Amino acid sequence: MKKLIAYDLGTGGIKASLFSENGASLADVFIQYDTLFPKERFVEQRPMDWWNHVCQATRQLLDKSESDAADIAGVALSGHSLVAVPLDRNGTLLADQVPIWCDMRAEEEAVELFKDLDYDQWYLTTGNGDPAECYTVTKLMWMKKHQPELYSRVYKILGSKDFINYMLTGTMCTDPSYASGFGVFNLTAWDYEPRFMNAAGISPDIFPEIRPSDSIIGRVTQTAAQMTGLAEGTPVACGAVDNTCMALGARGLAEGVAYTSLGSSSWIAVTSSKPVVDPVTRPFVFAHAKKGYYTSAVSIFSAGNSFRWIRDNLCRDFTDDTDTYDAMNRMAERVPVGSNGVLFNPSLAGGSAQEPSSGLRGGFMGLALHNTREDLVRASMEGIAMALRCTLDILLTKTSINGEMLICGGGSKSAVWRQIFADVYNLPVLKTNIDQNAASLGAAALAANGCGLWEGYDRITEIHQTEDILLPDKEANALYERLLVVYRKWTEDLAELSEM
Repeated sequence: MKKLIAYDLGTGGIKASLFSENGASLADVFIQYDTLFPKERFVEQRPMDWWNHVCQATRQLLDKSESDAADIAGVALSGHSLVAVPLDRNGTLLADQVPIWCDMRAEEEAVELFKDLDYDQWYLTTGNGDPAECYTVTKLMWMKKHQPELYSRVYKILGSKDFINYMLTGTMCTDPSYASGFGVFNLTAWDYEPRFMNAAGISPDIFPEIRPSDSIIGRVTQTAAQMTGLAEGTPVACGAVDNTCMALGARGLAEGVAYTSLGSSSWIAVTSSKPVVDPVTRPFVFAHAKKGYYTSAVSIFSAGNSFRWIRDNLCRDFTDDTDTYDAMNRMAERVPVGSNGVLFNPSLAGGSAQEPSSGLRGGFMGLALHNTREDLVRASMEGIAMALRCTLDILLTKTSINGEMLICGGGSKSAVWRQIFADVYNLPVLKTNIDQNAASLGAAALAANGCGLWEGYDRITEIHQTEDILLPDKEANALYERLLVVYRKWTEDLAELSEM
């Protein structure tokens, strides 16, 4: 039986997953890499860390599964978005560290971009609803201004997964989903928009060719084969941005299918035949891997990363990460709805476009002498759910969902957290066997279509097996609805105070 390898290149690390040709998960390996914070508003990673860890993870995956490299029919990547990896004409990497999606150094360049360009027109065309300084085009403007010698040598910029594709095959290209996060992509035309490149003063030649997400862009080179353990000549599909791979892997194949990604950052996304855009609340949109569809989303920048902060600072007496999270779940189960009066705002990494201010910062409110560590742990879970509920309400003013919410990502493993989400969302919350593998499954589906094992994506729905559906508790939801009034007002006050 032929097999597929999917790489999920996330903010926190690389997950290499092995799938059967039918889409069954066989094995996976996860390896962390570092995120660097050299200055305020600077958030960077090393592209060679991605590549070295891809090589390491691939070898470990093949060894762990006792798989022959010759049995791998194809590989594909899901990659975190809004990255600008600069390469010269010879394919040499020009920067050891590059800004990733949450890097916001290009604040002045974002202002400059819209001096002669109407912001609403840009947003409605691109669907780029996060702060403009996050997008690749403003990062390039910053590079051109602050690193002119480096910029003068740039032949192409590549996204995260596109850089790995280049290292595997020697091909420089991207796909529509990743290109739609560059800040210069016309969603309805499915191509670059020259007006936006001109407004930014960035040459169109610097952006890579766009190819279909499931197209085979090349084959594993001899050098890459030696480094990864893959067989020389293994087909490599173009892949897609993480949001799109997750939408595909989360059954997002039809109008109104929604999911919540509960990872380091978190978002709620819905599949639709038209981009869900609004210049006031600014949902962000990526082209879907299935042409003619889009994945439109609202987000918070701090979810799993804030929960990890709670773990690292309030639960230091536990030594093993897995045991710590299990213990935190048990703590939360012992605390009643409402966390004995404690509220938590999770915005430790700032506010998204759907929140009152990018300068928003988190905190606890309502602490009293009787409160315990257990209260704070549950409050952090509830606060993340309430922050996402506030963004869900924004999405629901513009579109509808099909009546249930699939939870994906690391947080989906927690039954107590899933019940909190059901009660806060007032929606049935679904968990399937795919769990944390939605992005990986999406990437595997792209590889399967690219190398001819599949024809289309319909079998993804069959691969999902329901493990649990939690219905909202009426009394709990009624209490959360009252708490949400306080939470929203408090969040607005926090945002206002952060700007003083």
